[in-house]
Amino acid sequence: MDLGLGGRCFIVSGGSRGLGRATAEVLLAEGADVVIGARTTPTSIGATHVHTVQGDLAAPDTAQRLVDAALEHHGRLDGALISVGGPPTGSAMELSDESWRQSFESVFLGSLRLARTVAASTPEGGALCFVLSGSAKSPIAGLASSNGLRPGLAMLTKQLADELGPIGIRVNAVLPGRVATDRVAELDASTGDGDAAREANSAAIPLRRYGEPAELGRVAAFLLSPAASYVTGSLVPVDGGALRAL
Repeated sequence: MDLGLGGRCFIVSGGSRGLGRATAEVLLAEGADVVIGARTTPTSIGATHVHTVQGDLAAPDTAQRLVDAALEHHGRLDGALISVGGPPTGSAMELSDESWRQSFESVFLGSLRLARTVAASTPEGGALCFVLSGSAKSPIAGLASSNGLRPGLAMLTKQLADELGPIGIRVNAVLPGRVATDRVAELDASTGDGDAAREANSAAIPLRRYGEPAELGRVAAFLLSPAASYVTGSLVPVDGGALRAL
């Protein structure tokens, strides 16, 4: 299937590694231009249609810098994949006020700010896609900050779909489960036995394995593409069937 992404331009936040990078690679392979936003400079992605902006989404000026880079270097902007690093682990009783505040600034407010800024410069036919988590629908043990913030972003996905739909901009989200990224490896290792944790987690997934980042990237690229032109306000699990909630 031709996703119709040739010549389009997308911002990918959190694009230096993991799910953001995997999606950027799919977008590039489909002929799109990409502006990568990241707190650290990514290793070469091996393409000429990439521009990188270093910055943290928690910083108020990062969103506009990303949009300005897309318009300056590629002459257009068609949407964004909005992905941020996972918030710190811990229970609701353990995490400090400052930890919650920092997570909110980065995960929630930073994502909303980027969505608003991109939408203001995106024409009809554009699209936004949030990378959330299965915690948007069902809590995950040890990830209280994610459990607290991701459901709000899931509802924000619905809200923005309502607000931006009349001007032709679609808004969706993907809900990754256990995908083999550095972040998930760190979570497994934090149990004291990473291999045993992965084996136990895999056994609870209907497909009996972790996903690969590219498997999430392909779904996200589809949702950003004209091929998904009648899909908006949707929360799409990419988790091997692990999520039990409707």
